[in-house]
Amino acid sequence: MILVTGGTGLLGSHLLLQLTLKGSKVRAIYRDVQRVERVRNVFRYYHSDRYEELFSQIQWIKGDILDLSSLEEAMFEIDEVYHCAGMVSFATTDFKKVMKVNREGTANVVNCCLALGIRKLCHVSSTAALGYIENGITNELVSWKNGPEVSGYSVSKYSAEKEVWRGIEEGLNAVIVNPCVIFGAGSWDESSLAIFKTVHKGLKFYTPGSNSFVDARDVATIMVQLMQSDIKSERFLCTGENMSFKELTSRIAEKMNKPTPHLSTPRWLAGIGWRVAALLSLVTGKKPLITKDTVSSAFKKISYDTTKVREALSFTFHSANDTIDNALKGRID
Repeated sequence: MILVTGGTGLLGSHLLLQLTLKGSKVRAIYRDVQRVERVRNVFRYYHSDRYEELFSQIQWIKGDILDLSSLEEAMFEIDEVYHCAGMVSFATTDFKKVMKVNREGTANVVNCCLALGIRKLCHVSSTAALGYIENGITNELVSWKNGPEVSGYSVSKYSAEKEVWRGIEEGLNAVIVNPCVIFGAGSWDESSLAIFKTVHKGLKFYTPGSNSFVDARDVATIMVQLMQSDIKSERFLCTGENMSFKELTSRIAEKMNKPTPHLSTPRWLAGIGWRVAALLSLVTGKKPLITKDTVSSAFKKISYDTTKVREALSFTFHSANDTIDNALKGRID
């Protein structure tokens, strides 16, 4: 029996599909029943002829990784755990919550795995848990370093990954994946898919930074293959194709038949933007649309090296065009 935390998220829904297609017995934790229906819709998108059959293979259990009693109950008679649950936020007001969910929640999962003798754990970390080489190629060996431009989210994911390494030192059989920005079939209200909604509304400006963008299908496949292998105590970048933000937004706009962004955003203007957004957030109580950390990321030029995972698994990633097409066709409201 396999347990998936965060199964109602973008990556989690694709992982559940991969596992059910293989006929695995799967249990998934959920907190919001409405998000469970989104998973069903993802299944319907990919396999309209048999989605109910596949979806029925999942045993849903209400729980929370911050609630030890519900987590222990979810892990009863479980052999393997895929830990996808986490919180993504770059708002400074969410720092304590992000740390609690990502670090403490992961510590709970690790501790339960150790106590219950789980055969193997796959932890979903992030590229945010690594350092990066500006204008260079970043791989798994680039160490994370704290600093004034490091986001609270990055601190939380680094701290969470440290809990997994601690578990490994205590005898836990585990692997770690470090995905970048994930695209796939799902709601455009998901944090990583929000760019599609933004471009659809019309986007004139682009930022000069770059990053990597990966297909949810690829990350899910890599996770399953790593869990079925003898590989352990390793981390793997799952980052797909490196691309500038200008090229990414232009490709999305062209596929939507929308005007492509043509104005470069100066840093000073972006600086004013996040400060105004912060003030509006204080007045309205709503989360800011942009933050100091998201602006900082938008100006960084980062590229990642996927050699390690490609060679370890003989893996080939979907092209960026395939990934974008899939996210456009698989929009779920």
